[in-house]
Amino acid sequence: VQLVESGGGLVQPGGSLRLSCAASGFRLRDYGMTWARQAPGKELEWVGSIDWMSVRADYLSSVKGRFTITKDDAENMLYLQMNNVRPEDAAVYYCIRGWGTGSELRGEGTQVTVLA
Repeated sequence: VQLVESGGGLVQPGGSLRLSCAASGFRLRDYGMTWARQAPGKELEWVGSIDWMSVRADYLSSVKGRFTITKDDAENMLYLQMNNVRPEDAAVYYCIRGWGTGSELRGEGTQVTVLA
């Protein structure tokens, strides 16, 4: 059972990036999922969550309208579309099983760097 994030990299302010999270060992369709991030020297911060049916999604206020979480249950993939990226979005991004950051199942993370 694991989660593996990918898609991080360098992005200019105002640019876009799509992060992916591959789930294995369990069915993504059975779980809500969460993206969270951690910047250097800061606590892990919840970015947003999507419910197991992909009906409802909630987001951190500062990313609302810019970030979108989607699930592809057939491919067992979770995505985070990041648009209009800001310098303060730079962080390591993690996908987490469940709604919120409290789950024991979390990926290793993917780094997002916003160019100055």
